[in-house]
Order: sequence, then structure tokens, then C-alpha cells
Amino acid sequence: MKILVTGFDPFGDDQINPAIETVKRLPDQIAGAAIVKLEIPTIFDRCAEVVHAAIIKEQPDYVLDVGQAGGRYALTPERVAINFDDGRIADNAGFQPLNRPIHADGEAAYFTQLPVKAMAKAIRAVGLPSVVSTTAGTYVCNHIMYQVQYMRAKEFPNLKAGFIHIPFLPDQVTARPNTPALSLADDVRGLTAAIEAIVDRDGRGDIETIEGSIA
Repeated sequence: MKILVTGFDPFGDDQINPAIETVKRLPDQIAGAAIVKLEIPTIFDRCAEVVHAAIIKEQPDYVLDVGQAGGRYALTPERVAINFDDGRIADNAGFQPLNRPIHADGEAAYFTQLPVKAMAKAIRAVGLPSVVSTTAGTYVCNHIMYQVQYMRAKEFPNLKAGFIHIPFLPDQVTARPNTPALSLADDVRGLTAAIEAIVDRDGRGDIETIEGSIA
């Protein structure tokens, strides 16, 4: 099994992005699956081209895109992507799409094929907070999640794909009082656990419920 894991480069006022920093530090193999790591630009009209080229080259079984969600306290596997761009800020190319569909011929929304509940449960099992999210936003994170699902619908029917958001790093919140953060080591540990769940549930679908709770 091969899993393509992508992480965005820094954007906005931040000089670091926990997404790509975490992806770069993942093992080359997790639970027997080969991990292919890819940095992608925080640019609406470019990120999908980079991922598409990597899918063609690597022929992965899964794609897991990783992005930063400043303000969230937990690692949050995303359940659904919507056909809508509405940038709260400009991307790294200076482009800020507002109220536009991503693909005129695409579905209004696509659901992930990843076992998001199992992923959240696995992350909790290693002592980290995790919940399943039903909103990936309307910025570049949602954009790439939707784009990969669109590729799957139109070109790669055997591909399984999804997205996970991770919180700020501690260095990013020094001037953001009362904002949650997780260490890079915790991000790597949590993302590794999530990928282990993907491998474990391959061909079996997701679990029904997530036992236990988090504070």
C-alpha cells in the first residue's frame, strides 16, 4: 500500500506551517504502508496541479492532505468538502476568490473515503485530542480536499482520499493569547496514529462510533 501525504507551505503572517513540518517528519513506512511526502503551495489555482502530478507519478492507494487550522485544539479528520471557494485572506499568490464554485460540473459536496472516526479514535488512544470535523472551511484546505475528490470522481475511481486539520505550533501562538497549540512531536505522533488507522481499516470501512470523550 502507498499513501501520498501532503502538507501546505506557510501562509499569511506565519513563517512556519505545522502541516508540512509534520509531514516531513513522518516515517517512510507506517504500518507497512509506504509514505510519500509532498509539500504543496497555499495557492488556490496551483495546489491541485501539484497533487494531480504526484498522483500520476506515484499511483497511491490513498491521499491524505494535511492543513493548519489555527484556533482548533484537536487534530480533526474532515468528513466533507464543499464546492465553494471564499478566501478570508489572499493566498500565497495574492489571489482571494470570493463566493465561487470550484468546479461548475462538480458535486455540491464530496464525502471522504477515509475512516475518520477510526482515525480520531486512534489519535485519542495515543493521548491526543481529536474529533471528526464536518467543516473544512472555504479556504485552500477545503479547496484541495474538494479537488482531490473531484479527481477521484472524474479520473481515479479507485483512489481513497481525505483531509486532516492540525492546530498551531507553540511558536505560532506566542502573540496569540489563549490560542491552543500542539507540539510538533505530538503532531507527528497523532498523524502517525491516524495513518495507522487508515491502514488498519483498509477494505473494512469506518467504525460506527468513537468510544470515550475528551475534555
